[in-house]
Amino acid sequence: MSRRRIDLVLENVTIEAVAAEGKALARVDGMVVFVDFAVPGDVVDIQVFKKKKNYMEGFIKRMVKPSEHRLEPFCEHFGVCGGCRWQPLPYEMQLEAKRRQVEDQLVRIGHLDVPEIRPTLPSERTKYYRNKLEFSASCNRWILSGEDPEALSAKDRAGLGFHVGKFFDKVLDIKQCHLQKEPTNAIRLFIKHFCLDNGYEFYNIRENHGFFRNMFVRTNEKGDVMLIVIFAKEDKERREALLDALKANFTEIKSLYYVINTKLNDSIGDLSPILYHGEDAIYEEMEGLRFKIGPKSFYQTNSLQAYRLYSVAREFAALEGHEVVYDLYTGTGTIAQFVSRKASKVIGIEYVPEAIEDARVNAKANGITNCEFFAGDMKDVLNEAFISKHGRPDVIILDPPRAGIHPDVADVILKASPDRMVYVSCNPASQARDLAILCRDYVITAVQPVDMFPHTMHVENVVALKKR
Repeated sequence: MSRRRIDLVLENVTIEAVAAEGKALARVDGMVVFVDFAVPGDVVDIQVFKKKKNYMEGFIKRMVKPSEHRLEPFCEHFGVCGGCRWQPLPYEMQLEAKRRQVEDQLVRIGHLDVPEIRPTLPSERTKYYRNKLEFSASCNRWILSGEDPEALSAKDRAGLGFHVGKFFDKVLDIKQCHLQKEPTNAIRLFIKHFCLDNGYEFYNIRENHGFFRNMFVRTNEKGDVMLIVIFAKEDKERREALLDALKANFTEIKSLYYVINTKLNDSIGDLSPILYHGEDAIYEEMEGLRFKIGPKSFYQTNSLQAYRLYSVAREFAALEGHEVVYDLYTGTGTIAQFVSRKASKVIGIEYVPEAIEDARVNAKANGITNCEFFAGDMKDVLNEAFISKHGRPDVIILDPPRAGIHPDVADVILKASPDRMVYVSCNPASQARDLAILCRDYVITAVQPVDMFPHTMHVENVVALKKR
């Protein structure tokens, strides 16, 4: 990664702690220095590439003495790929860093009054835990250190993998990813070699032309695979040749889709995946409930840890069987159905219509009759008229996107005045902002961080609130 060089090297610096955004922290002459890929206890020389009034940023130029805590990264792509940045950090230290991250956002920055924050719930799996991955194709992949770009053929320059951080048009070619269990790696490599051997043009992200664009792999705990292959234009003969080859070589693919995406962005949210072979969905099970997962369905990416997350949410809801529950940002209705056995009625609201259709299908298949689901923008759907029609909630569970909740939604929630709330968040910063509003009428009674993404700085956090 190219950076504007600053002629400043800090020598023999001891890394003190884990910091935000996956970086580590040191102090030199009273100034904070943030360093990538460092571990507390490392003694390093730091090449500074950014210097501000109150802090500096740099990278390890030389490892003087590695920390006694430092682990050998398990992935060959570590340091170039933007994911799994905490591989050198022992898992126990990762969990504590995530707990401190929640504490910083809620207490130090948000100035919220919270009880003692519980230790982060660990993930049962720290590798091969994801059920969904996206890989992008590029005719101009990221060139690795030591490679001569001039010596590479067009075939050698093609890559299929992950986008490199801060470079929208650069893709790191991935040989083996440890995030999703097989046959994901095998499928990706098969597609890459089939396309290259048969002259399929990988997509040019900067100039927006080519044929093979990207791919999604979804899996369940049974080992079923849903594969979605995205093409930049229609070419029936070549498209079917690839899809037929995949169908013939991977019996694990139970659901094979394709998408023709001629847009300038990779999002398929506004496009219709076309089923080419197999079933229209795969299914995941949780506590006897069966959830349908389609090509555009939202489902927690770490299936096993999702069960622990939802168990915490249900515990915090403290349901006794008579309550009306509103599940806001319900997705495919997983939390709504998960708590429905202990509620009188559950109302789920979600802005993605396809997700609501899946929620209704799931509820019917699971024999659940006390859940109702509604599609629409939360700030438009959740209003006084809606609450009057469907009943005032005794408990509200909300699991919004990273941006948090709209101020109008917060106002309606406060007017609805439920006895208890459970706020599930993938972004403690926006959660802290929203809690500051909700705490006008509520007190925080419990805080539980949950690790959904080992070896990353991301943390899910569940907060219980009770009306004052």
